[in-house]
Amino acid sequence: MTETPRPRLLLLDGHSLAYRAFFALPVENFSTATGQHTNAVYGFTSMLVNVLRDEQPTHVAVAFDVSRQTFRTEEYADYKAKRNKTPGEFSSQLPLIERMLDSFAIRYIKHPGYEADDIIATLVTQALADETSGLEVLILTGDRDSIQLVTERSTVLYPMRGVSDLSRMTPAYVEEKYGVPPHRYPELAAIVGEQSDNLPGVPGVGAGFAAKWINTYDGLDNVIAQADKITGKKGEAFREHLGDVIRNRRLNALVRDLDLGLAIDDLVLGEWDRPAALELLDELEFRGELRTRILDVVAPGEDTPVEAGVELDGITLAPDTVGSWLEGIGEETVGLSVRGSWGSGTGRATGLAFALADGRAAYVDVETMSAADDKAVAGWLADPARPKVLHDAKGPLLALAAQGWRLEGVVEDSALAAYLVAPDQRSYDLADLSLRYLHRELAVAEDDDQGMLFDEDANLAKASMVQARAALDLSAELADEVERAGGRSLLTDVEMPLVGVLARMEQTGIAVDIEHLEGLEAHFGEEVRKEAEEAYAVIGKEINLGSPKQLQVVLFDELNMPKTKRTKTGYTTDADALQKLAASNPHPFLLHLLRHREVIRLRQTIEGLLKTVQPDGRIHTTFHQTIAATGRLSSTEPNLQNIPVRTEEGRRIRESFVVGPGYDSLMTADYSQIEMRIMAHLSEDEALIEAFRSGRDFHAETASRVFDVAPDDVTQEMRAKIKAMNYGLAYGLSAFGLSQQLGIEPREASGLMEEYFDTFGGIRDYLTGVVDEARRTGFTETIMGRRRYLPDLTSDNRMRREGAERMALNAPIQGSAADLIKVAMLRTDAALRDSGLRSRMLLQVHDELVFEVADGEREALDTLVREQMAGAADLTVPLDVSVGTGRSWHEAAH
Repeated sequence: MTETPRPRLLLLDGHSLAYRAFFALPVENFSTATGQHTNAVYGFTSMLVNVLRDEQPTHVAVAFDVSRQTFRTEEYADYKAKRNKTPGEFSSQLPLIERMLDSFAIRYIKHPGYEADDIIATLVTQALADETSGLEVLILTGDRDSIQLVTERSTVLYPMRGVSDLSRMTPAYVEEKYGVPPHRYPELAAIVGEQSDNLPGVPGVGAGFAAKWINTYDGLDNVIAQADKITGKKGEAFREHLGDVIRNRRLNALVRDLDLGLAIDDLVLGEWDRPAALELLDELEFRGELRTRILDVVAPGEDTPVEAGVELDGITLAPDTVGSWLEGIGEETVGLSVRGSWGSGTGRATGLAFALADGRAAYVDVETMSAADDKAVAGWLADPARPKVLHDAKGPLLALAAQGWRLEGVVEDSALAAYLVAPDQRSYDLADLSLRYLHRELAVAEDDDQGMLFDEDANLAKASMVQARAALDLSAELADEVERAGGRSLLTDVEMPLVGVLARMEQTGIAVDIEHLEGLEAHFGEEVRKEAEEAYAVIGKEINLGSPKQLQVVLFDELNMPKTKRTKTGYTTDADALQKLAASNPHPFLLHLLRHREVIRLRQTIEGLLKTVQPDGRIHTTFHQTIAATGRLSSTEPNLQNIPVRTEEGRRIRESFVVGPGYDSLMTADYSQIEMRIMAHLSEDEALIEAFRSGRDFHAETASRVFDVAPDDVTQEMRAKIKAMNYGLAYGLSAFGLSQQLGIEPREASGLMEEYFDTFGGIRDYLTGVVDEARRTGFTETIMGRRRYLPDLTSDNRMRREGAERMALNAPIQGSAADLIKVAMLRTDAALRDSGLRSRMLLQVHDELVFEVADGEREALDTLVREQMAGAADLTVPLDVSVGTGRSWHEAAH
């Protein structure tokens, strides 16, 4: 934190603020993949970071309640008695908030038998006792009892709405709002009562009358002493409830002299533990804006000691000197950092930095290089005998390619290594990883003697050289970690070679029929308008179909439809809830509403696709290797994996992806029932293996075995039930889930599952064993050894534990499928280049590859693709590859 001209103590009522955050943010929108709710942590942390940023305190402490049992409940059993039982979803988040505070080096304090307000009152009293210190006090709380602590040197920051809008309660503010000075506020509350504390006040007497009495008689003690002089019904009511008033005043008086065992100087804001904070942010799956805010606000200041960066003997190479410098480093391993930009299959390199382990480093400005420099760089980059280390190499590779340079000899990619070591992280940013593993900040200090640390405003050459060295050191640091994680062959034989394949696919892109897309955009736009008008016609008025509040009124008040899940703002109108509601209550308005939402999504998909068409008439998506913990590839800008496959509209969208000029057709190749084939291999279930080897319809064959009928006697209903079982088992499908999916009673679904496992006992044993083994080791493994770490398998939180169990069931199968398609891509790409064919690979979506077929090469490509994909792994059941061709992606897939 930067220094402030005046010392400032910030005190927070942790319980009050966390509880407020819990109800301000919808619990269903804030949870991790393992089911840990995070809304209270998110809201509390967001509020804390904002106030740290805005107020820049020098001292900070957070007070927590220990339990509801305090000296106040001993005196008055009904104190706070009307408060609902604390939700378990809230209680499970308090330890996470404490961990967050620990990582921020912020003290949190509890005192049995007392409330957080009493702790705060004691600390305020201590802080204000030394009038010479000039210490200013800020109290962030959602409890109005703390208003009594407001003075000229102490201010209450009170959340007015949710967790973001804070009101600054100064003495003048309190007097204007409540009609009494701050120290008189508890006297007013004693008369009026506190509903949240279950302290009943004087009936019929509001804050205005109470303030008038207190000011007229100079305080509550005098009001009580002269109660007989107060006339009218209000005076009579006051006298009748005098005992309540006296009790209220006694209970709402804050304790100011607790023995907390610490001094104000113990609350100085210390150095935050950035690795611990980053680890917790990853665990909570906090990303985006809040993560950025946290890192910006609690980052160490200039005087905060960090481990010194490495000393580099770095130079900026002058024109015509690049070649001699590169020759001088011989065949040593070099950290390479590329400065520039990339995306949509291309890029631009503006600078290159080189760093060696002995401290030598250099930077070259690409835009000022001579022709000789360009030739020297091109030769060095393309030389496989010159080992290079990069961080997240695919983007730089695209930028170098756009410069006309080929990159070979990449022996390590520190981002991919970190991904294999910790696949559940949300970010593999070089700065984060450098701090986590090297304990080194990427900032550039003014004094080079302290090492070069990265800062956006510092010299770009220095920053780039530091990044190059960080990538080099990080890869060395991660080498043992990769070995321990069993990921060395995956890194060197799969993930790193795939970088070049993906880069070429991004460069190539896929052609689109823009007129067809624009026609679809207009069509879905008209559908949106039509469905809205149909919905309005049913209810006889226009409403905002995107407003949950207005939908709640129509659905549950006016149409009297069955209530969905209760939320803080009413009843949920999310997609899942309304789909279930429509299944049992197909009201015309609801059906039009759901269709309206669907066509809006489709129109938005089309709009997104049109925005990404490049001048060459092709879409160049970006593939990511480090997003999914299971190993699956992801695509963005645009995301081609979210285009519906099984709906008519989705097929119409796929018709927009077409063969480009100079080529004959598109070809699709995908694995048939790949996950069940992997299940057969892993479970070694003989009946399942035989079902595949029979060559007959797999789902009909398994159904015939479960229902003990001849394959020809399997009905469509039987096949549908077993198909749901086949696909659902690896995702932890329960009897209830199966009943929902098939529309049958849970008892029938349970019986069906028993019959299935009686037939395929090897699957049952495998599924049980994989969870038990993962609980013992802490991770699951794919066929190729890709690990997924699941610490929550031993959690005492049932939701988190069950979520981890579902992941343990799914990770080996989905991860093995991801590994297989990657190996298939590598084999196919190599075979294509060796064969001399002009046909090229364009896309990978789930278990499917898409190719552009050159004239006269359809038959040869078909043979090549089938052979390479089928040979990606040697399983106990054959890998079946389906191939199709056509003018469009849709046509090729059918």
